[in-house]
Amino acid sequence: MTQPVVLKVAEIEALALRALQRAGATSLQAAPLARAIAAAEAEGLASHGLGYLATYCEHLGCGKVNGSAVPTVTQPAPGVVAVDAAHGFAHPAIEAGFERLVPLARAQGIAQLAIRNSYNCGVLGYHTERLAADGLVALGFTNAPASIAPTGAKKPVLGTNPWSLAVPDGKGGVAFAIDQSASVIAKSEVIKRSRTGEPIPSGWALGPDGEPTTDPVVGLKGTMVPAGGYKGVGSALLVEVMAACLSGATLGIGASPFSGPVGGPPSTGQGFIAIDPKASSGGAFAERVAALAKAFTAEPGVRLPGAKRRATRGRTATAGIAVDAVVHAKVVALAG
Repeated sequence: MTQPVVLKVAEIEALALRALQRAGATSLQAAPLARAIAAAEAEGLASHGLGYLATYCEHLGCGKVNGSAVPTVTQPAPGVVAVDAAHGFAHPAIEAGFERLVPLARAQGIAQLAIRNSYNCGVLGYHTERLAADGLVALGFTNAPASIAPTGAKKPVLGTNPWSLAVPDGKGGVAFAIDQSASVIAKSEVIKRSRTGEPIPSGWALGPDGEPTTDPVVGLKGTMVPAGGYKGVGSALLVEVMAACLSGATLGIGASPFSGPVGGPPSTGQGFIAIDPKASSGGAFAERVAALAKAFTAEPGVRLPGAKRRATRGRTATAGIAVDAVVHAKVVALAG
């Protein structure tokens, strides 16, 4: 077995940046995404890291992503920031929106960011944690191409549609962060297994006939299983409203896939709500969050959401990141 290649975060970011620019992305488009790819690898989320880089480059080449896009930021209402991603990557559009959202939330106590004509935003918690690190309670939503069927149906209508909550600790850090999709497992995990030929556990996906399957290829032709049954469907519907309807983005039923060259730009959307806890808590927010965290982790072995990712990030910052040798070779080829 070929040994993995150990890289530093900065080396992964540099490789990703070169590959994206070589595929046709400007620095404005490529740099924020390269940072997010490196961050995903640092947290052990390889499926959203270098493993997805080939798809990003493919989509630059086939026109699913406009590598020269410049996001347009407007403020249509006092507490609302709107960004048109112009069919570019989601990351530069989110960065442009955050520049206006953060000071607005601090000034007003709460503010909304709506992004349309966007794309896959990778790890949603990566974005909400950035807001939490700025002292804001952050809610994030992103819709995706349809892959979940309503309860009792077989045809997909909603995407896996992740949502995220990131909570500041009142001391310049993040107390905890929830990042979960409406499906039992992220669709990227099924896609990954379809490429390697590995079966998927029963309960991850349904075939076109609505029956459970362990074949990832069959599962990708059918639907993803919603987490918690009808409650997962409700979660996906919530996100569709917050990410697509409120932003004017394309609904999941009309969005092209986030994988493969078929179709034009997905034109999906993201939504964020940033809340300044100082405005509503009477100064008690940090104390209450600390008490909540202490009670939550009182029993041995219990950890707060996001704690594993942050622990992994701490380890890889010094030990480096073990990158699969095959993936590394493909990335080096893409980077030139």
